[in-house]
Amino acid sequence: MTDAMPVLSRADQNLPSSLDKLFELLRIKSISTDPAFKAECRKAAEWLVSYLKTLGFEASVRDTPGHPMVVAHHAAARADAPHVLFYGHYDVQPVDPIELWENDPFEPAIKDIGNGRKVLTGRGTSDDKGQLMTFVEACRAYKEVNGALPCRITILFEGEEESGSPSLKPFLEANAAELRADYALVCDTGMWDRDTPAIAAALRGLVGEEVVVTAADRDLHSGLFGGAAANPIHILTAILAGLHDETGRITLEGFYSGVEETPANLKASWETLGKTAETFLGEVGLSIPSGEKGRSVLELTWARPTAEVNGIWGGYTGEGFKTVIAAKASAKVSFRLVGSQDPDAIRESFRAYVRSKIPADCSVEFHPHGGSPAIHLSYDSPVLTKAKNALSDEWPKPAVVIGMGGSIPIVGDFQKMLGMESLLVGFGLSDDRIHSPNEKYELVSYHKGIRSWIRILEALAK
Repeated sequence: MTDAMPVLSRADQNLPSSLDKLFELLRIKSISTDPAFKAECRKAAEWLVSYLKTLGFEASVRDTPGHPMVVAHHAAARADAPHVLFYGHYDVQPVDPIELWENDPFEPAIKDIGNGRKVLTGRGTSDDKGQLMTFVEACRAYKEVNGALPCRITILFEGEEESGSPSLKPFLEANAAELRADYALVCDTGMWDRDTPAIAAALRGLVGEEVVVTAADRDLHSGLFGGAAANPIHILTAILAGLHDETGRITLEGFYSGVEETPANLKASWETLGKTAETFLGEVGLSIPSGEKGRSVLELTWARPTAEVNGIWGGYTGEGFKTVIAAKASAKVSFRLVGSQDPDAIRESFRAYVRSKIPADCSVEFHPHGGSPAIHLSYDSPVLTKAKNALSDEWPKPAVVIGMGGSIPIVGDFQKMLGMESLLVGFGLSDDRIHSPNEKYELVSYHKGIRSWIRILEALAK
């Protein structure tokens, strides 16, 4: 096993040239959602392949019906070293509205923002070119010092993440044998704060449903029929209100099957982060937590399932007033899942509950909008422990293990299609303005991100 310190020193020495390489990539306008930039997306893929080849990777551009993938492989110094798949994406969001940018979004620069902070500016600096290059530059430093890498590495860079990844699943299916590894490393997340690195160990799953309740065969005059005819808005709103009891628990039969209590030591570590209901909700003008009573806001958003009404409509909603009993009422409802909750079972439980509340002379129809299970890396996983210790050695404060309220589809695809768990380590900050004008990435995030991956690869190889 090698000593990481010379590799860390080389990464420090390489920082100016590492920034030069990153800036080359950032200047490529790889906007995946706009067909006008199709050639630029291919240019970014080709640039990555060319650079990876200079580092000793066997790399190639792989065509898809959309934008190409980049796949690269590198052997390890030891035959028994673990095999990791690193994932990132080279495509970026559109820059509109361009007039709100302080500088050209595709002319990256280093900017001093005061208090000793320097940031890299430009589209893609944080999401995700800066992030993926932290790993590439870690590999570069390792190769330059040791002539080999500590782990067997496969790299997958996608070009459609910002446009829904339409080519990803077919590509994984067609190339599963080539891409399968011991586990995946994903760098598309963030830190807890500027001094505290984070590993996202849990991602909530998702079930989406649209429900339409129909009563009369046409809209009715509320003076003529009010009080006698069924009102689908009344029916639907009563159904939706009944999804939660007075304690905030969800009432669907079997809903909590597969939901485990959050380990006490993990809840205790979250409490040390200082995030209260007031500080969390105060950012959006609220102060009183909803959801299950007696749980912290971090547990509610990271480790507990939810049922939320995302939209509801029916009747007359235009200007003025119209005394009508609508014929139809509709709503969109989503469920965030945790643990081993089954998306299909949740969907059927919801539909059975709704049907049980529909009057005999009314009807209901459902339209599904996706479903995916939660992703959970065991909190005592050796891989997680090694990565956590490695990050803690690099940053001012110890790494924390967090959950994520949202979903990252690629992580579920890796688990379901390739049988791999994913370690999510990223170095973005909440104020990086990803998807917005004036995107930035802290220079420290980039520099220490490179150093962090060196430490993680070293730890994983032991």
